[in-house]
Amino acid sequence: MATMRIHHDDVSAGQKGKPARKPATCEECSRQFRSNYDLKVHMRAHTGEKPYSCIECDKKFVRPDHLKSHLLTHTGGKPYTCEECSEQFRNYYYLKIHKRTHTGEKPSVYTCEECNKQFSQLSHLKTHMYTHSGEKPYVCGECEKPFSQLSYLKKHMRTHTGEKPYRCEECSRQFGSLSARRIHMRTHTGEKPYMCGECNKQFSQLGHLQSHMWTHTGERPYSCEVCSRQFIRRTLHM
Repeated sequence: MATMRIHHDDVSAGQKGKPARKPATCEECSRQFRSNYDLKVHMRAHTGEKPYSCIECDKKFVRPDHLKSHLLTHTGGKPYTCEECSEQFRNYYYLKIHKRTHTGEKPSVYTCEECNKQFSQLSHLKTHMYTHSGEKPYVCGECEKPFSQLSYLKKHMRTHTGEKPYRCEECSRQFGSLSARRIHMRTHTGEKPYMCGECNKQFSQLGHLQSHMWTHTGERPYSCEVCSRQFIRRTLHM
């Protein structure tokens, strides 16, 4: 027993002598990762880099496994099978979530293994996973445009039906979405949350700020199809 105790003491001493492994930290947002590779992949969220492209639809992805999972939306393949009920899934994480229906496990929060974002409901996590796989299972019956979330499809359907369920309490003007009404309300409140970093001019809408920035950069993105003159705004010349 004394020999065993000495061995444990030696192991403990050796572990104490090792420097603690420092997590890889993002300089942009201070988020920490277990490896430099995970940090490198995460940095693409800041840079916008998406080096992996789908040869079927040109959609791009941050990680190769995201592309691999997305490709199954074209082939219809479901390579992951539940051993309990034989139900098949496009990726392993969907299978892992499904297994909880057999074990009865109900975690307090559901965490996305791709980006660590947490959700209070499993259905919300499943919907969120479409942002990684590129899957868009909700299709408009009018124009066949696909969407990743049912709420996006419902919002889109109003472009066909003309429905405008959101009314401004100040002027009774109606809108097809809450976000459109929220932007409109700034005409009443005078709120201008978007500021130009060059001249401090403020705007009520992000699109207005983006158009304004072209006055500083000299960019003229709109061309006349008749005379080829270029303009900052589409409506300036026509």
